[in-house]
Amino acid sequence: MAKKTTGDNQAYAQLKSDLKTGGLRRFYVLYGEEDYLRRDALARIKKRLLDELTEDFNFHRLNSENFSVDLLADSLEALPMMAERSLVLVEDVDLFERSETERERLIGLLSDVPEYCCLVMTYVDFRPDKRKKKLWDALEKNALLVEFCYQSESDLRTWIARHFHAAGKSAAPELCGYLLQQCGLSMTRLDGEIKKICAYSGADAIVRADIDAVVEPTLDAVVFQLSDALAQREFDRALERLHTLLKLQTEAIPIVAAIGGQMRRLYAAKVLQNEGKSADELAKLCGVSPYAANIAMRQARRFSENFCKKAVQLCCQTDYRLKTSYGDDKGLVELLIVELAEEARHD
Repeated sequence: MAKKTTGDNQAYAQLKSDLKTGGLRRFYVLYGEEDYLRRDALARIKKRLLDELTEDFNFHRLNSENFSVDLLADSLEALPMMAERSLVLVEDVDLFERSETERERLIGLLSDVPEYCCLVMTYVDFRPDKRKKKLWDALEKNALLVEFCYQSESDLRTWIARHFHAAGKSAAPELCGYLLQQCGLSMTRLDGEIKKICAYSGADAIVRADIDAVVEPTLDAVVFQLSDALAQREFDRALERLHTLLKLQTEAIPIVAAIGGQMRRLYAAKVLQNEGKSADELAKLCGVSPYAANIAMRQARRFSENFCKKAVQLCCQTDYRLKTSYGDDKGLVELLIVELAEEARHD
């Protein structure tokens, strides 16, 4: 199914309200793929609770290297010094893999976080073992679980424009969309690329050449361009995009996997188009962003269903050859593009 955005997350809205009012809860679990927002939320929690003079006394940081249930208990019980509350941060520690005895202690600790303490657990990839029901219930009942998902494309375009403006630059909406196309949805990466573009550009207004000069496109971005070149019957450009892929990613198998994924999306898009369905249906079916779904729907209009089906088959065949032979991997991927171009030429 299509990914939800953080803006649709009720727990995230509650966290924002807590930060605005200063009424922080005793226990938060922050997790999800958008690390920029997760790190920003943690920084704001720290700013609310800590100051430079007493941070060494009131900030307790635990991770996979130093974590123990005893240390967690000691950290939670430590009274704050010259402050109303302390902050206990636990980073990427899998509580569910602890022994049964430790889990029983954890249940008690998580169910009774002291009023003078704020416990925050952060995860890049949060996969609670809900079969261990008592521990999961303790988390679900006592913590505000906040998932940080990738933002919607419209929100990101506004965010990109705002960041350029803060740096004294301006960028047209279509350029913000182009940068998004090149970088993907990660705000962390976008933030870094915006800084690079601003440092490179000597003008007040950002132009496409500035982006092309310093931004390295993602694998998916180049695959979109490759399939677009096939759709436009610009076969030389498709091969040129492949050479860009080979520079970005030295391994042939991930390249073919990315191309195959796009061909499957085109096939699904074509089938949905024939049934009168929209890009929203494709996003739900393939679990991709609306942006990727719209690209696939637009490109699919230029292909027949037979081409899309054949393209998927060619990608599968190439993947099999790469995994079962010791031939020229680069040559096999180039052959795939030539075969796809030939199919498109006669489509």
